[in-house]
Amino acid sequence: MQDLLVGLIVAACAVYAAWVLMPASWRRATAARLAGGPLPSALRARFQRLSKSAPGCGCDGCDAGTPPGVPKKGAGEQPIQFVRKLPR
Repeated sequence: MQDLLVGLIVAACAVYAAWVLMPASWRRATAARLAGGPLPSALRARFQRLSKSAPGCGCDGCDAGTPPGVPKKGAGEQPIQFVRKLPR
């Protein structure tokens, strides 16, 4: 019985790790496929929400919290200043 429980925990951890490390496009496609399967309504709703969600990381949403009018990081050109060191 203990071996079965440990095996289930290890399998659940492996599935979770694969889900988290999977590319976002694969995750959305997998969630869409699972949402179409024969699942209870609570799981189906969760997979439908996951299939339409935006990725949690990446460069497309990191600066979404900046108010309008405030320049985003890296936006526009900035001058480069060279400072000459005096000889000793």
